[in-house]
Amino acid sequence: MARRGWPLQGRLRWLFLGTFLLLVFLLFAYLLECTPPADSGLALTGLGSEPYGKDYYQAVLQEQEERHLNRAASLKRQIAQLKQELQDMSEKLKALQEKRDLEARPDGRDPDPGDLLEYLHAQIDKAEVNAGARLPSEYALVPFESFTSTKVYQLEMGLTRHPEEKPVRKDRRDELTEAVEAGLDVINNPAEGEGQDEDGMTVQKPVYTEGDFIEGLYRTERDKGTLYELFFGKEGSTDFQRVTLFRPFGPLMKVASTSVDTAATIINIIVPLSGRTETFQQFLVNFRDVCIDQDRLVHLTVVYFGKEGLAEVKSSLEKMFIKESFSNYTLIPVNEEFSRGRGLDIGAHAWKKGDVLMFFCDVDIYFTPEFLNTCRLNTAPNKRVFYPVVFSLYNPAIVYGNLELAPPIEQQLIHKKDAGFWRDFGFGMTCQYRSDFLNIGGFDLEVKGWGVEDVHLYRKYLRSDLIVIRTPVSGLFHLWHEKQCADELTPEQYRMCIQSKAMNEASHSHLGMLVFRHEIESHLRKQAYKTKSKAED
Repeated sequence: MARRGWPLQGRLRWLFLGTFLLLVFLLFAYLLECTPPADSGLALTGLGSEPYGKDYYQAVLQEQEERHLNRAASLKRQIAQLKQELQDMSEKLKALQEKRDLEARPDGRDPDPGDLLEYLHAQIDKAEVNAGARLPSEYALVPFESFTSTKVYQLEMGLTRHPEEKPVRKDRRDELTEAVEAGLDVINNPAEGEGQDEDGMTVQKPVYTEGDFIEGLYRTERDKGTLYELFFGKEGSTDFQRVTLFRPFGPLMKVASTSVDTAATIINIIVPLSGRTETFQQFLVNFRDVCIDQDRLVHLTVVYFGKEGLAEVKSSLEKMFIKESFSNYTLIPVNEEFSRGRGLDIGAHAWKKGDVLMFFCDVDIYFTPEFLNTCRLNTAPNKRVFYPVVFSLYNPAIVYGNLELAPPIEQQLIHKKDAGFWRDFGFGMTCQYRSDFLNIGGFDLEVKGWGVEDVHLYRKYLRSDLIVIRTPVSGLFHLWHEKQCADELTPEQYRMCIQSKAMNEASHSHLGMLVFRHEIESHLRKQAYKTKSKAED
């Protein structure tokens, strides 16, 4: 048994020894592989304890460079393969789309819209450039904002709450500047066929510059683009240039460029009135300065309700006729209860000289010569009506309460957040042609008293095919006056009257100062007492 086990034990001993030597060899190889490279500033020693030479380092660097080049070449090949696969996939998708289009259109016609130009023109049609869109209510209309070369008059005032401001943001300033420059290019460089008379001869037109820009309107609808209406005119001329531009979320497109001659456009200013003779005297001062001394293309129609004060109103008009040699006025006495809608309707029907541009006005409205041109430029029979947003002035006794006397009316006509607000809930002031007013059906004469008849007429236009221009204008002011909400009004009319009265009184900050004036006075007394106590100590 001992002789048999000895060879087996010897073989096992040799097997263990071989395994041990193999492990030692592997450990030695691992240490050689994992030893970090020495610092380049030190001499690397080999087995002979002699430093490596320059050729060794060049070989190492060349090896690393070849490794990086091979890696870069591999990545380039992978990128090329991915691009090829992407191109193949795009071609397959394109072929599949064309197959589906052919199945949907057996005749092989192009889809609608077939190209970019057709699509852009479809956007123009949706943007109420050539015709109005039927809207369900006054809340669906997107109003315009107006601007001049230096100011923007806006309804959405943002955090600043400034109704009038300079275009501070660079993108907005550049946008409006680009629109004006594009409008000038359209006027001064007409396309072929434009600017010629009937014989085909080119008509010499004046060159317009940025100084000839009068005002502009613009509005942005999120699903369509931005529409611009720009007006240019030479000083002292009644010939204006209107340029319509549209930016369908891309480059500007020329829509139209037409000449608007206002030399023969008479405005019939219709004012319904009952009592308030002192206010009417103030209105005539403004009318004389603007309409008689400057514009002269106006007719004044006063529809007076009741007998009390009628003689005084008649006398004021006769004095104006004698002093100013102005006979373009009509006084229509009506022995009825006052109704604004009824008065405007009577004034519109009283005109017997064909179609005329009408301005529905109140006795407490102050307007400028520029507004009359704005009224003419933004209306067209059977096409567009103009509903300007009036800037309503607050109670001067509150606004200028720190002064002994409020400044004259002319000095109160400023667009500041503590001086007034854009009366965007009012639709009473409007410019429209008599033919449009009659065709739409006029006012609802069943409505008596304050307010609602204006909204009803406005809604009629919104639901028609006419274009409604709604924008704040710089030359139209509603002067403050104390409001009386009669008990005879319906609940809806009374609520609207009270709302108007509250908003018409003062700004939010001024009203807050009035509400908390007792707290403010108490605080001032306490501060004065503390100051006095410290002085005595």
